[in-house]
Parts: sequence; C-alpha cells; structure tokens
Amino acid sequence: MKSIKNSEFGGERPLFASHDLRIEQVTIHAGESALKECSNIEAVDCRFEGKYPFWHVDGFTVRNCLFTEGARAALWYSQHLEMTDTLVEAPKMFREMCCLKLENVRIPHALETLWHCRNVVLKNVEVEQADYLFMHSENIEIENYRQQGNYSFQYCKNVVIRNAVIDSKDAFWNTENVTVYDTEISGEYLGWHSKNLKLVNCKIAGTQPLCYATDLVLENCTFAEDADLAFEYASVDACINGHVHSVKNPRSGRIVAGSFGEIILDENIKAPADCQIQTWDEINGVR
Repeated sequence: MKSIKNSEFGGERPLFASHDLRIEQVTIHAGESALKECSNIEAVDCRFEGKYPFWHVDGFTVRNCLFTEGARAALWYSQHLEMTDTLVEAPKMFREMCCLKLENVRIPHALETLWHCRNVVLKNVEVEQADYLFMHSENIEIENYRQQGNYSFQYCKNVVIRNAVIDSKDAFWNTENVTVYDTEISGEYLGWHSKNLKLVNCKIAGTQPLCYATDLVLENCTFAEDADLAFEYASVDACINGHVHSVKNPRSGRIVAGSFGEIILDENIKAPADCQIQTWDEINGVR
C-alpha cells in the first residue's frame, strides 16, 4: 500500500482514481473531489476542508479525522466504509451508500444526512441539527445514540435502535419494521403511518403520538404528560406503565395502562372500532 504523510492538497481531484493508498496527517484544502473513484483507502489523522472528498469510493477507513463545514456532501455513492473517532462538521453526509459503520462519531450539523443508505451500523454516535436524518434508508442497527433533529427516519425499513435519546418531531413516519429498545423519544407526531413499529421499555413525550399506525406494539413503555391524543386510527397492542393523558379513536387492538385521563371515542372512529382500552387493575380484577 502506498503511503502519503504530512502533506497538503487542494484544487480539483488531486488524488483522483487512487487505489491501495494510506493518507496520514494530510490536509485536503478547498477544491472538489479529492479522492473520487478510489478504492482501498485509509485516512488517519486527516483534515478535510474541500467539497465532495469521497465520492464513488469502494472500501475505505476513516479514523480520527475532521470534516470541516466546507467538506459538505463528503461521502456519496460509496460503499464499505468504517469511520471511527471522527468529528463531522459538514452537512449532507452519507448519501446513496451501502455497508457503512460509524463508531465514536459526532456530527453536530447533520442536516439531510444518511439518505438512501443500506446496511448501516452506528455505535456511540451523536448527531445534532439533524433534520431529515436517515431519509429512505434501510437495514440499520444503532446502539448508544443521541439525536436532536426533526423528521428523522422517514420511510426507513428494517431498523433496530438500542439505548438512545431521540429528540425529533415527526420521527419514524412511514417506516416499516422498526424496533426501538430502552430509548427516550421526545417530539410530537411520533410514528404516524408506520407499519410494524415496536417500542420496548421506551419513554414517549410529545402530542399526538402513534396515530395512523398499523400493527403497532408497545411493551413496558411510559408516556409523558404531554403525550396526549394518542393512537388515533391505529391498530395497536400496547402495554403502558403509569398514566396516559388521553387516547383518541384507536381503530383496533388493545391498550392497557395504569390509568387514563380522557378516552375519546366519537362518531369519527373508523372500523372495526373494537380496540379494548383497560387499566391494569381491570385486567387483574382489582376493584
């Protein structure tokens, strides 16, 4: 493998079509497409300032690097990436990619990031300002994760999330086969139009959660006081600890909680309109 160390590059395509290359303590200054059409690349202790540095790359590792705000849209149309211990200040990262693993990565300006990606693993990752994160992505595994940003995970399929804090309006819209464990989810309109969304040991906050959902499952979850008007037009099997402020017109299934505030079943409920709503005391025969 060829090695380049303690060097600086700028302009257009300075390392275009490089293969079997290790760059260490290299700075990529303003310009475009520094490492386009490459394969088997290692980047260690590098700084990326120019746009589009890794496009159409097959097989690369990025370790202890910095992508400044100028390195926007840095990784697109690429596959087989391992990124560790890296700070990404640039928006619009990771598009149309397959087989990527991020560990110990922080993305403080994650606008429109991780779109149309497949086979994604995240561990110990933090993202902020992450509006429209993970749009149309699939086969995702996430562990030890913190997120601030709205409209996340829209149209995603086959997602497993463990031990996370997610602050996101309109999270998990139109998703399919998503399971979330041991997570705090805060933000209105959670999980609308989802299919096979399962929440286990989760804390849910925000108005009108989990409406229009199909085959929704909740196990051992809790609802904050502002999580009102829940489950409208949903088919649901929910086991909730503690109080639920209000439930409105669930379509079918079962909802069990410690207690309920308002239960709204009006003329606008949709068929089959047979959802069972009970307290744990009623289930256990306690009067």
